[in-house]
Amino acid sequence: MFDNLSDKLDCAFKVLKGHGKITEINVAETLKEVRKALLDADVNFKVAKQFTDTIKEKALGQNVLTSVSPGQLLIKITHDELTALMGGQKEDIFLGGNPTIILMSGLQGSGKTTFTGKLANYLKTKKGKNPLMVACDVYRPAAIDQLHVLGEQIGVDVFSNREEKVQLKLLKLLLNRQRKRKQCYLN
Repeated sequence: MFDNLSDKLDCAFKVLKGHGKITEINVAETLKEVRKALLDADVNFKVAKQFTDTIKEKALGQNVLTSVSPGQLLIKITHDELTALMGGQKEDIFLGGNPTIILMSGLQGSGKTTFTGKLANYLKTKKGKNPLMVACDVYRPAAIDQLHVLGEQIGVDVFSNREEKVQLKLLKLLLNRQRKRKQCYLN
C-alpha cells in the first residue's frame, strides 16, 4: 500500500518537472494528483483536502532558490506536512506490558505479516527482546505459513493453532500458556 502511494506521489510531482517557478496552476495540478493518491490510499476526504490546502498555502508565495527546483520545494513542503500529520516526532514503541501485546491490523494485502516479521527482528536484534509472533489470521492459511517462514528466517518463534477459528479464543489459549514468560507478542 505504501509503495503504491509513494509511486503515485512521485507521478504527481513530475507535473512540476521543467517548470521554472511555482504557480497556482502547476501547484493545483500537482496537489490534485496528491489528493487522488491519498484518497486511493483510503485517507479520509476531509483530511486529504485539508492536507493539500495547507500545502497549497505554504507553496504559493514561496520564492524558489536557483539551486532548488519547484518540484523539490513542493516535495519538501509535502514531506514536512506529512510528518506533522503523522504526529511530528518519532515515538518509541512501548514495551512495558507484561506481556507486551502488539496487534497488527489493516487491509488485506497491506503488508501486516511482512511488517510483523520486520518488527520482531528489530525487537530481537536492536532491543534485545525475545518476541513471539502469533498467527491470528484464521481466514488465510497462507498467512499462517508465511509467518512461520518469516519466523524461521529471523529465528523468532511463531505460535499458531490451525484448529481454532476464533481469534479471541486463540489469544486466550496463548496467554494462558505463556503468561509467565516475558515476551512481546506480535500479529
